[in-house]
Formats: sequence, structure tokens, C-alpha cells
Amino acid sequence: MASTADFKNGLCMEFNNDIFSIVEFQHVKPGKGPAFVRTKLKSLTTGKVLDKTFSAGEKVTTARVEKRSHQFIYADDMGYHFMDMETFDQIPIEEKLIERANLLKEGQLVDILVHAETEKPLGVELPPFVELMITYTEPGLKGDTATNTLKPATLETGAEIMVPLFVEQDTLIKVDTRDGSYSERVK
Repeated sequence: MASTADFKNGLCMEFNNDIFSIVEFQHVKPGKGPAFVRTKLKSLTTGKVLDKTFSAGEKVTTARVEKRSHQFIYADDMGYHFMDMETFDQIPIEEKLIERANLLKEGQLVDILVHAETEKPLGVELPPFVELMITYTEPGLKGDTATNTLKPATLETGAEIMVPLFVEQDTLIKVDTRDGSYSERVK
């Protein structure tokens, strides 16, 4: 059990028969009336975000969620398969639990969020940046480096992102997994 005084970003709690993580919160003490806490909660099972206001001092049930390091092995019609790096156990995870699954590359290390009491996987966290090879993109024109014009490029995982005109095919680039955008070329 925790009270609203214990709220912090990332705290996981059981609420409405689901597990939520606090995305942001704000303690409010109006001039008239009791204090309250305004929160933005994200469901770890569905990904939905909801706004909820708690009275100051209200108790909530915390949920123990662990991050476990796994390696991505392969994907098939049963889902995405990961291997625990300590026990070498393999677990399949549905695509809906993986944000930006099209940026997963075989052999890549990820963190899997697991509910400690039920051992149920809740989601997969990719590293902030991944290095991927461009398998196809249109050739850029010489001298087109001054503008912020973008062109489509296909990555080795099959994902399509927008890259600057000067980036060519067979170039290793860094991709931001939080929004799926081009970050920089890898030297």
C-alpha cells in the first residue's frame, strides 16, 4: 500500500482490475477545499492513458513490476520469441505488447516488464536507440544537404522511416525507438 505522498513517475499500481504506471502527477493545494493529486496513468496491459484525480492521503495498492533482460530470437505466427539471458528459457510475446516491434532485430537485447506475482509479461521496452542498416532508398542528389527534406528508406527489419536526402543505401544509421525517427549515421 502507498499513499498519494509516495507518488512518483513510473510507480506501478493496481487500479480498476488493471495495472497502471504513473506517467505524470501534480499535487494541488487549492485556496479553498482539500488538497488533491492529479495524475496521468498508463495501462501496462492495454497502453491506454487516463486522467485520474486522487484525494490527498488516499491509499492505493502498488504492484510489483520487474524488468528482466531478454534477447530477441525470432518472430513467427505465434508471436515474438525472447530468451532469458540468465535461465535461457524462451517466452513468446504477442505483437500488441511490443511498441515499435518493426524495429526489433535478431539478437537484440530488450527489457521485458513482468508482473512479479503472476509472472505475466506486461510489455517490452526497446533500448532508446538501435543501429539498423538501410536496405533500400532512392539515391539522393549531390548538393541536397542544406535543406531538411526527407525521403523514405526501408530498414533491414522491414520498417520504413524517413531519412535525410544525403543518407544512401547500405548505410548504418541510428533510429530513435521512442518515436521511430532517424537520429544519425553510425560512423
